[in-house]
Amino acid sequence: MKILFYQSRRETFSINLLFDVIRQNLPKSLEPIIVTFTHKGSSFLNRVFDIISVAWIQKQGEINHVVGDFNYATFLMRKNKTIMTIHDLGRIYIYKNSPVKKFIVKWFWLWLPISKAVVITAVSRTTKEEILKYVNCPPDKIRVIYNCISPRFNANAKVFNKEKPVLLQIGTRPNKNLQRVIEAVAGISCKLDIVGSLNAETIRLLNHHHIDFTCKSNLTNEEVRQKYINADMLIFVSLFEGFGMPIVEANAVERAVVTSNCSAMAEIAGNAACLVNPNVVESIREGIIRVINDDEYRQYLINNGRINKKRFDATKITREYFSLYNEVYAKAPVRRKWC
Repeated sequence: MKILFYQSRRETFSINLLFDVIRQNLPKSLEPIIVTFTHKGSSFLNRVFDIISVAWIQKQGEINHVVGDFNYATFLMRKNKTIMTIHDLGRIYIYKNSPVKKFIVKWFWLWLPISKAVVITAVSRTTKEEILKYVNCPPDKIRVIYNCISPRFNANAKVFNKEKPVLLQIGTRPNKNLQRVIEAVAGISCKLDIVGSLNAETIRLLNHHHIDFTCKSNLTNEEVRQKYINADMLIFVSLFEGFGMPIVEANAVERAVVTSNCSAMAEIAGNAACLVNPNVVESIREGIIRVINDDEYRQYLINNGRINKKRFDATKITREYFSLYNEVYAKAPVRRKWC
């Protein structure tokens, strides 16, 4: 069985890396083929060319699986052989204050693509529930299959630095809530290690609160992994996430986690993180201080993380996708000999 995976060109893109792990674990009876679109840029015309190119590319495989941020790729695909994975509804969140743009995103990035796929996979129950708020489709059409954890992230013991712990912050986009994190750690003896790019206003805020910080962007996969190893704890108090991969990665490396009590983060973390209100600076601050000062509680979170990461085991998640591919293949009206 040939499965076409439609994804971004960026080799370090986190979604691509996750599905690299899936493809590596698939049975040898399946032939995964990666499809990246030939036209660069995100202009309307380029997107039209991409959609047209799908018309002949899809003939090369038995199953289409759109795994990247290419929902529009489904427009000319055969519905009965097309699966689409939705990672979050960030686009709708971004345009929540713009009715026109929100309407366009809802119909052309969400409703139409969903109508052109036989099955939708959502990376969390939270994401599935969000989809159903905007799209009137049978709930059974949307299957929840979690993201898997890369085997690169494994246990790496570290003595917690109570005097001046390193707090790892992954991401700097608006939903990552960095401004409140900065305000929350003000006055706490710590070092804030930020992964992402900073604008002038954020740098001003860091300096205003006299935060000891480092910041790097465009890191390699190994450099990101090393950030977790060097950290004493992860701070991931986003305003919304479709999944929250850093939570599981920190669990796997055995670092304590402070994350949000909303969106998908509470679902993914379970009892393996200190849950705080991301909209309240004092709540974030109290969570960080508790993890720093309470040795027993911190170890409790780390121990639970060892258990929590098993929910996202690559072999387990691959089996779920393999089962779905077989289901879609079996139901397609044109049956082919197993390859």
